[in-house]
Amino acid sequence: MALIAKPLNSTTQAAQEARRLAPPIVAIGAIIAILYFGRVFFITSIIAVTIAFILEPLVGLLMRIHLPRSLASFVVCTMALLFLYVAGLGAYSQLSGLYGDLPRYGQRIGDIIDGIQQRISSLEEQTYRMLVPARQRQQEEERLRAQQQQKGRGAKKGAAAAPPPTPGAIPEVRIHEERTAIGDYLQSHLSSFYQIVLMSSFVPFLVYFMLSWRDHINRSFLQLFHGEGRLVAARSMQGIADMVRAFVVGNFLLGLLLASLSSVAFWAMRLPYPLLVGPLSGFLSLVPYVGLPLAMIPPLFAALGINTVPVYAGVMVVVAMLHLIALNLLYPKIVGARVHLNPLAVTFSLMAFGFLWDAPGLLLAIPLTAALKAVCDNVKGLRPFGKFLGD
Repeated sequence: MALIAKPLNSTTQAAQEARRLAPPIVAIGAIIAILYFGRVFFITSIIAVTIAFILEPLVGLLMRIHLPRSLASFVVCTMALLFLYVAGLGAYSQLSGLYGDLPRYGQRIGDIIDGIQQRISSLEEQTYRMLVPARQRQQEEERLRAQQQQKGRGAKKGAAAAPPPTPGAIPEVRIHEERTAIGDYLQSHLSSFYQIVLMSSFVPFLVYFMLSWRDHINRSFLQLFHGEGRLVAARSMQGIADMVRAFVVGNFLLGLLLASLSSVAFWAMRLPYPLLVGPLSGFLSLVPYVGLPLAMIPPLFAALGINTVPVYAGVMVVVAMLHLIALNLLYPKIVGARVHLNPLAVTFSLMAFGFLWDAPGLLLAIPLTAALKAVCDNVKGLRPFGKFLGD
């Protein structure tokens, strides 16, 4: 009987363990599904919250000169929109000039591709001559000529067998609608593009209401907690604000520095459109893991207008040096001093949010993980997870 009772007890324990693990697994799956299918909503909300965290110190500065919060929030949001408008005008002026030069750049790219194809063909021919004996090559050429002659005879027979057209008959005309790859892409992604534009239009209003109603939102949120939990919630909110502000503002300042240095360097190299490719290269350099190759794409494309090897080499050297100096010397002091995340946690967060939200997920992965760490550091039961995420 003891031998029979032991397996039954182990089976019962396994069933209880499975029942205990089932709710958390189902909850995790539900959270992942909600984040995936509601990604446009969540991305818009997180971007608005992040911008509000960044602009809050400016609102507080205006409130010190006795401006009401609503008016201070309106002034700050208006200044931010004006800044984006001026930056957009500068980018448009550069892009309009680039649009006029697109045929020349297309010709250069076509020449480069043709040269690469010719080199590959010559390399294949040389390899074929080295590996295949002369007699076997002669037999192969004779076999190919025989096949071509047979195809020519078959084509002549088919032409002779075809009936002559009837005199006076009107030939049948069929109109086929030609479809382009760009048209198919826009048609298939039209609904997603509409959702993105619609949600983006809400960002300025969300930012303004978050700034103007900040005190009311904080008080209402803290009312959901009692006793010590209220203090923990207040500390968590402050930690999230500090983490996000330090990360975003630090990256923005570092991106401005890289953009300025890149623009000056490209202007000294007489590269076309330095005010466009410089900022693009500077901010793309901050993308995790793939920043260096992404930062090289805009200046290398602009260098096609000059199309000399020293210019290509100079662009690659400048971008690589700025990237290495920024990430190894400046980034730890400007951003890393406030955002303490280990590389393993950063990699997993990039993989997870990149899978859920594509390119926006790669940009939002690190601030979201830093905010999660701020919550874990302030909640007693979650501090082990905060230590796991930390450096």
